[in-house]
Amino acid sequence: MRLSARVDYALRATAELAAVAGDGPGRTRPVTAEQIARAQDIPPKFLESILLQLRRGGIVHAQRGPEGGYWLARPAAEISLAEVIRVIDGPLAHVRGHRPEQVGYHGAARSLQEVWIALRASEREILELVTVADVASGTLPERVNQLAADPRAWS
Repeated sequence: MRLSARVDYALRATAELAAVAGDGPGRTRPVTAEQIARAQDIPPKFLESILLQLRRGGIVHAQRGPEGGYWLARPAAEISLAEVIRVIDGPLAHVRGHRPEQVGYHGAARSLQEVWIALRASEREILELVTVADVASGTLPERVNQLAADPRAWS
């Protein structure tokens, strides 16, 4: 699986917003793009365009002015990593720019389509399970911990 720099930065930015928001209903403190960029070592101009995408995708809200900044549009526990990735890069799995179910194979390669669909399902299982709150708190779901604990996962 390859994740673009845009996705990496978007996930880091949303985790930063979740960490700053704190717990409890209505706890939203706007954070400037500059603060996020500094905290996560993200190029500020690049981050601005990513935050715009996240705003358009309903992940963050924004406010201009001296009291302005960005905050999560919903509780971090309700925003999956899969949702952030889809907002930034579109569907989770593509084969030559097409969704796996739209790619046809023939003969000996016919089974590849099922492999790509299974791969997407596996990615989706993890990325929809993990929320921005999980990442921000460092408390990942047990299934993720189990997979990451396997030494084969690291090579």
